[in-house]
Amino acid sequence: MREKLQTLPLAELKELAKSQGLKGISTLRKAEIIELLCRENEAAAQSEAVLQPDSGSSEGREAQSSREPQSSKENGEPRDSEKSRDSGKPRDGRPQRDSSRQTRFVRQPRTSYGQQNSREASRDSAESREPKENRESRDNRESRESRESRETGDIRDTRETRADVRESRPEPRSDASGIAGQDMAELDSGIEANGILEVMPDGFGFIRCENFLPGENDVYVAPSQIRRFNLKTGDIEVIAESLRILSESDTPPFHIEENSQTKDEIRLKYRYLDLRRPDLQRNLMLRSKVAYLMRDFMAKEGFIEIETPVLTKSTPEGARDYLVPSRVHPGSFYALPQSPQLFKQLLMCSGYDRYFQITKCFRDEDLRADRQPEFTQADMELSFVDVDDVIDVNERFLAMLFKEVLGVEVPLPIPRMTWQEAMDRFGSDKPDLRFGMELKNVTDIVKNCGFSVFTGAIENGGSVRGINAAGQGNMPRKKIDALVDFAKGYGAKGLAYIAIHEDGSLKSSFSKFMTEDEMNALVEAMEGKPGDLLLFAADRNKIVWNVLGALRVELAGQMGLLDKSDYKFLWVTEFPQFEWSDEEERFVAMHHPFTMPMDEDLDKLESDPGSVRAKAYDIVLNGTEIGGGSVRIHQADVQSRMFKALGLTDEVANEKFGFLLDAFKYGVPPHAGLAYGLDRLVMLMAKRDSIRDVIAFPKVKDATCLLTNAPDVVDAKQLEDLSISITESEQE
Repeated sequence: MREKLQTLPLAELKELAKSQGLKGISTLRKAEIIELLCRENEAAAQSEAVLQPDSGSSEGREAQSSREPQSSKENGEPRDSEKSRDSGKPRDGRPQRDSSRQTRFVRQPRTSYGQQNSREASRDSAESREPKENRESRDNRESRESRESRETGDIRDTRETRADVRESRPEPRSDASGIAGQDMAELDSGIEANGILEVMPDGFGFIRCENFLPGENDVYVAPSQIRRFNLKTGDIEVIAESLRILSESDTPPFHIEENSQTKDEIRLKYRYLDLRRPDLQRNLMLRSKVAYLMRDFMAKEGFIEIETPVLTKSTPEGARDYLVPSRVHPGSFYALPQSPQLFKQLLMCSGYDRYFQITKCFRDEDLRADRQPEFTQADMELSFVDVDDVIDVNERFLAMLFKEVLGVEVPLPIPRMTWQEAMDRFGSDKPDLRFGMELKNVTDIVKNCGFSVFTGAIENGGSVRGINAAGQGNMPRKKIDALVDFAKGYGAKGLAYIAIHEDGSLKSSFSKFMTEDEMNALVEAMEGKPGDLLLFAADRNKIVWNVLGALRVELAGQMGLLDKSDYKFLWVTEFPQFEWSDEEERFVAMHHPFTMPMDEDLDKLESDPGSVRAKAYDIVLNGTEIGGGSVRIHQADVQSRMFKALGLTDEVANEKFGFLLDAFKYGVPPHAGLAYGLDRLVMLMAKRDSIRDVIAFPKVKDATCLLTNAPDVVDAKQLEDLSISITESEQE
């Protein structure tokens, strides 16, 4: 008896003492309570000996054994189970909680001492009438079950084990009123715990007692109880005595549920409700983890995080600036940065050879699924490096990031492809490699055919190219017409097609203009087979690439070839230094005017700028550019030649970039960098179609915020302070 009591925690000993009618035990120590209980037990044993004259017989001893106080069994754990609990940790490796709190949690109102004795006496009487052979068989079985419990390390008592053996399947969920009083009594630990239940993957659980989050005072719940009562995460095991409403809520304007089908306009107007959705919460937590891992990696690689200005000078960087008027300098404006490009180059001049920053950037341009007027950029710059050095750092970063966040292995090295190859094969400088459907140049095959659409494009310096939509030869004419309309949206005048029937016969929109041999040669060049659909575009190269590049992605989506769990990375290198602008009728920088040309192309800057290649590189993932960078110009003379090739005079160049050119006079190391679009990267990792799903408070297509109604009018006094007047245009 004493040994069993010593294994019980103090709280259970006190409850046991109370149940036996002992008084004044609240201030006693554990040893003193044990001594009192032993005395009480000895007194009870002597009293029972008087009532049992034949206590020396085997049957009398068995009856005596069966009359041990049940309260000790009900309020404590058997020694073997307690030993298992004290051995250290549960099987999942979690730190073990205080034994006084690792108890069963179902609460039952305690009966009086007399009622308890009556129940125990009734049970003792029933056991004494049980045949000896049955009792021995039962005891052997219980002993075997106890050994099995110790071997598996399961934290349960022998009564729970017997219940699991008797019940081969879990009992249905029941509240306290539906459970037999006997069962409830066996589960009652005497410990009260209020909180929310969290069931772990391994089957055990904890009652979270501290703001519903893991804490020191959590109460362990055995797997046997989880199964027995079919408990689920979120079940609240609280007996409420009072209720206080902290904040009243109106009926929400839409159901707050995962993957909501509510219109975007409604969700974004009530974005604070939309953000309660579990899928959006997961996206934002993923974004936070990506940002943390990015900072951690860069710090280990020797990068220093330095903030650059948000209010800066307007400089030509490719997109329109957002302007901020100055009150102190009437008529003058700050510009919000399109990127930290100029400042990070100045940091290289200052000797900070590895810079990093996660920063906001702003561009006043048309919006789309992967573009917002304000976005987050993960920016870096390195000194004394070339293309391969930047690529090496970022390949290791991407491999770490996708392994840590998604458990995805990124094969290294990441493949590289020149810009020209990417355009010729895929019609895009950000090709999606998850599927084939590559472009085929058939210009030489059709240059002498009778179809004027083809020959006219070739005569004007263009080309004829096509794609093979394998297995789509039976596509209805209505869907083909829809593809034609799609192509026109990308600048095409039309779209020619050949459908190859299963019997090998051809159906074409232009076959009457070509001979049978010309058609067969065209099909052969396209590697056409029965059941395929061949689509062709004829125009200037730029238009043909745009049309077919977009069309192959559209078809891949319709054909179910875009697996969001398949991550295909690609480096696109050797971009053109310049591209021709029809609007401005001059060459403009494809990236920015600070990109270094390829060494072998430097002599073409003045004579043939259109053929100059840049030391530029983009990192592409599944058809989306997630980052881009270049080696920078670090020689003043090369920078001056670059400005002249762009049509900028020395005076204009000094006006726009004088502070950078002045810094170059004092020596600047060779340097290069790269910047990620953090929103796009997280969007792809979260398997979403829009960056709005990974931004807490995004704008809609017209760059407005439906939540705050921004942009909005301001007070006349504010305009007056800024020396701004607004002239309303006349309405016709």
